[in-house]
Amino acid sequence: MFKTIALLSLSLGLLACGRETYTTWTCTDSTGAKSTMILKKAQMQFQDRQFDYCGSLGTLSYFDLKCPSQIQTSSNVFTPSSGKLMSNANEFQCNAL
Repeated sequence: MFKTIALLSLSLGLLACGRETYTTWTCTDSTGAKSTMILKKAQMQFQDRQFDYCGSLGTLSYFDLKCPSQIQTSSNVFTPSSGKLMSNANEFQCNAL
């Protein structure tokens, strides 16, 4: 009985590892225009483009099409705690759905 429960628990644990986790955000720019951003594993989908995760420094997460050697120069800087997204020179306020 114990062996069956252990195998069942292990199987469920392995299935959970394979699940993809993602968060969808609604982002609004200064003009009120809305865009959808999806954070999925180590990628960001935003405005019909897919950006790679370049790393984090403190509370800031950096994304770009091709990660630069200095991540601070990435084209997208996201602060998950506040929902602020800087994409190139544009600022967005994002809210998780």
